[in-house]
Amino acid sequence: MKLHTAINQYVKYRQSLGARFRSNRMLLNSFVCAMGTRINLADVKSESVSKYLAGTTPTITTYWHAKHQALNGFYRYALSRGHISTSPLPIAKPKRPPGFVPYIYNVKEMRSLLDACTNYQSKGLLEAYTIRAILLVLYGAGLRIGEAISLTLADVDLSQELLTIRETKFYKTRFVPLGKQLTQILFQYIGQRQRKKHPQNPEAPFFVGRTGKPISRNAAEVAFRVIREKARIRRTDGARYQPRLHDLRHSFAVHRLTAWYKEGCDVQRLLPVLSVYLGHAKMASTSTYLTMTPMLLEEAGRRFEQYAFKEVVHD
Repeated sequence: MKLHTAINQYVKYRQSLGARFRSNRMLLNSFVCAMGTRINLADVKSESVSKYLAGTTPTITTYWHAKHQALNGFYRYALSRGHISTSPLPIAKPKRPPGFVPYIYNVKEMRSLLDACTNYQSKGLLEAYTIRAILLVLYGAGLRIGEAISLTLADVDLSQELLTIRETKFYKTRFVPLGKQLTQILFQYIGQRQRKKHPQNPEAPFFVGRTGKPISRNAAEVAFRVIREKARIRRTDGARYQPRLHDLRHSFAVHRLTAWYKEGCDVQRLLPVLSVYLGHAKMASTSTYLTMTPMLLEEAGRRFEQYAFKEVVHD
């Protein structure tokens, strides 16, 4: 059996189980290209696999592990179907590098970002009022950037203070309630959008560029980098990546959790609510957003002290 045939069968099998399988499919397709489209599955050598995993980077990266995970699933499938008798994957698996640490914007930095939006001038696709509204939706509603730019006018019901997020990361549709302040901001954005005479049909994209066309993720990322530089927000912890657009979603989750601690809420009971709001398939996914910032640690510590002192009984 040809390698590409076996991989195509495996991808169809995983998708039949309900998995989108987009990232792993791309990795497996790149593996086919690296090995050659004519090679037989049984002829793939361990040396070739190791070379593919290593790529051009001398150090072990998270990308190495992503490729290994994709191949591991495929070869387990191939073994279970009797297509091969042994796996060419390396037996020893190197230690995974430290996980990526998201950047949590504080309130002052959020104000700086919004101020920088006001002064944003570009001949590119996005206008200042549009990128500002996008940032506020990402931070105020905890959306992914892909979810925000995929919104249509029909998906934004400001009379009900509700967003409809369709066919998201896990093929699910969810409803996201909006706060009154964010709703008012989006009303203002719609007014600006109407004055520009952009398309008003229900299927039209909610966030549009200067010409009224949809906004790409890359365009939003580029505009954000310009704004972040204007706001002079940079990491000082030695991390490889500078603060990202997606970190607004992390900031939303952490600030929401911190507020619950301050309000004396039952945080453990509310975590599943946050998970559903963010559109996560598993609670474990939500935990990655709950980066322990100093403020969050302080609030958690204060809650523990209150609990501990209540348990102390003096004779």
